[in-house]
Amino acid sequence: MRQGPLLSVILHIIIIIIIIIIIIITSHKKNTNTSTNTNTKVPSIVHPLFSILTCENRAMKRASSFIFAASLFLLLLDCCSGSFVGICYGRNADDLPTPDKVAKLVQLHEIKYLRIYDSNIQVLKAFANTGVELMIGVPNSDLLPFSQFQTNADTWLKNSILPYYPAAKITYITVGAEVTESSNNVSALVVPAMNNVLTALKKAGLHKKIKVSSTHSLSVLSRSFPPSAGAFNSNHAHFLKPLLEFLAENQSPFMIDIYPYYAYRDSPNKVSLDYALFESSSEVIDPNTGLLYTNMFDAQVDAIYFALTALNFRTIKVMVTETGWPSKGSPKEKAATPDNAQTYNTNLIRHVINDTGTPAKPGEELDVYIFSLFNENRKPGLESERNWGLFYPDETKVYSLDFTGKDAAVDLTSGANGTRTSNGTTWCIASSKASQADLQNAIDWACGSGNVDCTAIQPSQPCFEPDNLVSHASYAFNSYYQQNGASDVACSFGGSGVIVNQDPTYDNCIYMRTGINTTVTSNTTAISSTSTSTPTPTASSSSGRQTFTWISSSLLLTFISLV
Repeated sequence: MRQGPLLSVILHIIIIIIIIIIIIITSHKKNTNTSTNTNTKVPSIVHPLFSILTCENRAMKRASSFIFAASLFLLLLDCCSGSFVGICYGRNADDLPTPDKVAKLVQLHEIKYLRIYDSNIQVLKAFANTGVELMIGVPNSDLLPFSQFQTNADTWLKNSILPYYPAAKITYITVGAEVTESSNNVSALVVPAMNNVLTALKKAGLHKKIKVSSTHSLSVLSRSFPPSAGAFNSNHAHFLKPLLEFLAENQSPFMIDIYPYYAYRDSPNKVSLDYALFESSSEVIDPNTGLLYTNMFDAQVDAIYFALTALNFRTIKVMVTETGWPSKGSPKEKAATPDNAQTYNTNLIRHVINDTGTPAKPGEELDVYIFSLFNENRKPGLESERNWGLFYPDETKVYSLDFTGKDAAVDLTSGANGTRTSNGTTWCIASSKASQADLQNAIDWACGSGNVDCTAIQPSQPCFEPDNLVSHASYAFNSYYQQNGASDVACSFGGSGVIVNQDPTYDNCIYMRTGINTTVTSNTTAISSTSTSTPTPTASSSSGRQTFTWISSSLLLTFISLV
């Protein structure tokens, strides 16, 4: 179980200091005994041999000490790693780019963790040697053969996994996906299949490097509110009990797919949109525990934790293997918009990488995968089912989103996500609702007849990324707006411009202010002087880990020198 970053750092430093003190005391006693023994004369014939053995013994001790220290150092680094955000790479579409292109796209946007739903060889090959950690899956359709015969799991591992591992950095295998939602009653096959996959991994010596689990929908619970009353559905008891025993025994996470969007869509009178989007200014109180919840995501995660605790499975970690928000829906799905999708995912990323944890598990590590990388045009159901993607099939962004949590470069139209205050200054940006054609025409006019210097949005320049029309148009619109008195008319652009009071400046891309004819350069000092943004969650947690790493290194080097 991992604590919050600061507490974890303090605890591990204390442990290292205690270990060093013990070693120093032990070493001192040995030196005292050695100096006493040196008074004993060694026969001249034995002396050369005695010296050789003594030197070898000291060398071995130093080597052992170094190995121990290095191992301890690596272990503690692992213990202090924070929560991560990954992306689900669904492929239920007929217009997606090739896996090779997807691998480049993923690396370009610094996505470090990826979930796929099978063990497609082309995907594994594409992500070989990229450093991206992969969660692969055994589909529900393969549960029967995997559960019946060990040889089927052995053969699958031998032919589909081992030839590409460890170049393809596989860390998790999901056996079955949301089986309680399946029309076929396959839940009884899950645990036998998981056992056979684990056995195959043990034969290959990979059972400690690759964890085995299965994913579930929130319907696995019979009750999720209040969170403290979270309870598993008794209809699934026959398969859940052995599954939870498997997870506890093998230290594998309980994987859950969580969608606050559905809770809001289906009960808009009971669930507020702000509560679902991490935007609520009010709190929901759990009457049983007094815990305060400001968002539905935390409440649903805690419902799982309480359900596990009710069955006395207190050590199992929860991992969210799917969550997200659709950017488009049918007429009845009014909340499925690019703005809401961007707001939810942006707030989710910040929430996770800050290692905030949940009200019931403050500071607890919680790894999350956002669904999904692409819009998938072959998915059945309502319009929203085909519009969960962060990218269109042509690899352009559906909306701007920073996967690392470092940028404030988000659409500020809603006024909800900005991190920079304006002090009365206003800016003009492009509306996310404007058509691509209108934005392009407006950019052409602003950079031409409008006399705006658009050098900054050219390739390799500070404002080129993110490479989409909304971002480029926002820079061009604002430059024209500021050069022309920051009047309402100067931000019209045929209805494509929107005035905001939050500074869109991000990274090295500086947005002009009224009366300040700023030339955009790669000047981080200028950014800090024009922004009142607070340190981002990633920077904070990263700084804590770097501090711990530096202190650990110093202490361990001291330890090595003393032994």
